[in-house]
Amino acid sequence: MDPITIAAVGWSVAMVGWVASATISKLLAKGFDYLEYDTAKKLAQLEPKILVLERVMEVVETSPYRPRLEQLFKRLKYAFYEAEEILDAVEYHCLEKQIKTGKLQPGGGSSLPKKDRLKKKESRMSNKKLVKSLKKIENIINEAHQILEKLNLSSISDGNIRHTMVVNPTTTAVSPQKVFGRDNDRDKIIAMLHEKEGGLDPSTSKGLCFSVIGIHGVSGSGKSTLAQFVYAHEKNDKQDNKEDHFDLVMWVHVSQDFSVWGIFKELYEAASDPKVPCPQFNNLNALEEELERKLDGKRFLLVLDDVWCNADVGNQELPKLLSPLKKGKKGSKILVTTRSKYALPDLCPGVRYTAMPITEVDDTAFFELFMHYALEDDQDQSMFQNIGVEIAKKLKGSPLAARTVGGNLRRQQDVDHWRRVGDLDLFKVWTGPLWWSYYQLGEQARRCFAYCSIFPRRHRLYRDELVRLWMAEGFIRSTDDGGDIEEVAQEIFNELLSVSFIQPGVRDWEYYYYGEDHYLLHDLLHDLAEAVAGSDCFIIGNNTSQKGGGWTGDVPRDVRHLFVQSYDATLITEKILELGNLHTLIIYSVGGDTPVEETVIKKILKHLPKLRVLAIASSLEKDAFIQKPSTFSVPESVCQLKHLRYLAFRTDDKCRVVLPSSLNQLYQMQLLDFGQCHDLVCFCDDLINLRHVFSGSYTRISNISGLDSLQTIPEFKVRPEQGQEAKQLRYLNRLSGKLIISGLDSIESREEALEVDLAAKKRLAELTLSFGGSSEVAAEVLEGLCPPVGLVTLDIRGYDGSVYPKWMVGRQNGAPEKLQQLGLSGWSQPGPAPALKAFNHLRCLNLMHCSWNALPCNMEHLSSLETVIIIKCLNIRSLPTLPQSLTYFWLLKCDDGFMESCQTVGHPNWKKIQHICRKYFSE
Repeated sequence: MDPITIAAVGWSVAMVGWVASATISKLLAKGFDYLEYDTAKKLAQLEPKILVLERVMEVVETSPYRPRLEQLFKRLKYAFYEAEEILDAVEYHCLEKQIKTGKLQPGGGSSLPKKDRLKKKESRMSNKKLVKSLKKIENIINEAHQILEKLNLSSISDGNIRHTMVVNPTTTAVSPQKVFGRDNDRDKIIAMLHEKEGGLDPSTSKGLCFSVIGIHGVSGSGKSTLAQFVYAHEKNDKQDNKEDHFDLVMWVHVSQDFSVWGIFKELYEAASDPKVPCPQFNNLNALEEELERKLDGKRFLLVLDDVWCNADVGNQELPKLLSPLKKGKKGSKILVTTRSKYALPDLCPGVRYTAMPITEVDDTAFFELFMHYALEDDQDQSMFQNIGVEIAKKLKGSPLAARTVGGNLRRQQDVDHWRRVGDLDLFKVWTGPLWWSYYQLGEQARRCFAYCSIFPRRHRLYRDELVRLWMAEGFIRSTDDGGDIEEVAQEIFNELLSVSFIQPGVRDWEYYYYGEDHYLLHDLLHDLAEAVAGSDCFIIGNNTSQKGGGWTGDVPRDVRHLFVQSYDATLITEKILELGNLHTLIIYSVGGDTPVEETVIKKILKHLPKLRVLAIASSLEKDAFIQKPSTFSVPESVCQLKHLRYLAFRTDDKCRVVLPSSLNQLYQMQLLDFGQCHDLVCFCDDLINLRHVFSGSYTRISNISGLDSLQTIPEFKVRPEQGQEAKQLRYLNRLSGKLIISGLDSIESREEALEVDLAAKKRLAELTLSFGGSSEVAAEVLEGLCPPVGLVTLDIRGYDGSVYPKWMVGRQNGAPEKLQQLGLSGWSQPGPAPALKAFNHLRCLNLMHCSWNALPCNMEHLSSLETVIIIKCLNIRSLPTLPQSLTYFWLLKCDDGFMESCQTVGHPNWKKIQHICRKYFSE
């Protein structure tokens, strides 16, 4: 048996996955406080008993009392969820009452009010339910403890107890990615990739343009890491234009539940300009033909990561993956990683291939790998050296175990703690290294990690998306000092990343297109997440379920979080609507020809009242958005989902979304996401917990002045009407990331512009200020819109004021002096462009459709400037002296004579850009 297999850890792992003293204690404290019980006294009686529940799982696994305890734990879990839901309903009604009576103050909607703020009827009803639910939890804990007292607790090993004593400060710093002991393997594979025809070319017998090399070995042995090592080398060779480089270097993850369409689409994107999204294709044949055209005559290297055998995949589709590759150039290569070498003949039947088993890393390299993840780079290793050697030996050469155990030790660099870990048998079945690493996580991090099992294997995870889901599910609590829960959630993500429970994915076209790193769960860690989540999380794939070895048509009735790969109205109405305890329903994609029926949405809203997360078409892929009908109406009955915090109906840019007024009754809502919809009117003045609104163009969002939790809005257009005034933004100082403010020509004075208080919005990184027309007071308005000091990117459009703001041309305090990117478009002033004295750290300057006859006069002193892009600035005739730091100069559709002079050897304009290594001119 694979020594770090998770499958055999038993039911107790699933129980410990959520039974944590802090989790249950916080829930009880919240309920007791609301009921005005003596909370301290009640918890003093129960908390020691709860703590014991965590410590006896190993004994219980083989105890004759296990069947009875197993039922008790299941009842405890159900009662816990029941109490959570009652308290959540109480909070909803309290918020409703406060909003309707106008008593709610900004920022006051997140804590549970006392019962006397409820209406009497609601109070009596909630009291009765809550008393009953909490009593049920107490009884189960006491009953379980009576059984546990009969066990010999003194025999329990403390190997699973989380030691909290820390000599050095706890850290969640992430070790940089580094490869140890694989240089020889990498060089061997690279030599095979570049073998010339006439050498050992395994596929020449079939007359194909490519040959196949496979790396095979058990999960967690480092196959993908080695492939990434090779991939990075070949990618660098291509970028450096080295001799014999591949024309295309592509990486595609296959996985067990792949689709031919999905793989072809990834191949097409990997072979295309990374900044150009994949077009929509009507059918698989059209996509395959376009992919063949992309590859025609090109010598490529394709890495197919994680290929499974046909028997494990459950279909015979594997050979189809190679069908469009026949158009490539002779000498192309396919590098495959797989658990079984028998996947290679399944992938390419009748074709010769080279199968290479993954080798074990030698003891010295493995120890270096372990210590790299276990200690800071500048940490003195002498105190930890001998203990580290002993721990590394117990990990039996597993790179994944080295990363997870090492990452945990890195967080607690205390010699005594290392000694205790060194004394453990890390490969006992029940306490394998991954399980041990999991148990060292904080209780909130454990619950968040278990939730990751809702996503298919190797699903791309995005930090912000995960954080928002965890918050919506109620997994995150604020710190004792009242810290923001979003920041707490981000720290939990960093904690999981630091111990390699979440790992960075390979950067590819999607990184460059979306500009966001993605992350993955290793297969063994996905197994662990499934084990600790138990029946809480379930996946319905396109063909099979990824829980319990295959889709049987049955979903656990007590499932809480459900991920559905593709929208299917029949599946929803016949299966999913029966799951009344669902907290999460994510439908990942909707086919281009599949309408999302309003009747189905209405049934979801009626039959699944406990939903906290409802997301349809949650894929980032363009063709996975809801595309039909052209107008998507959210039903009025959405107000029935009192617990809802996360609502996503992601449409494409051709769809109009109609929101009902009843949406404003979802007082606990945190996120609204309507994808790329081209027309949305959003009135959300009562959604006092709202943090994020995502939408496409022509979004009209009104009456947001009291929503001081808002962090993300698509655009705010200033209009001369109630709810659209500039002052609506005044108190929204938590806005972060990117903000677009348009319609600035509607602002009538500097004083009105000052009410926006842009300088106080210190979390903003990108800001766009847009004037939609001429304004007599434009100069005063722009002067009053001084951006925050930490701004990174600024874009100002359509400004026609007669003077330039002091915060741009001067050095006044408070200006964004660290600005790195500046875009100016549609400026209509005569004379030269404004001097940019306030922006000495500028790296990129983009000018478009401006009337100036000269560039800024101080450009020589912008010593950090790397890129200048000038588009359709027709009056410019000459260049100033440019800084030596410039590496990229782009001139597009400017005056013909000016463009010609910049390309004429010896001309003064040519001399001023001859030092720039990358120049581009286009008429």
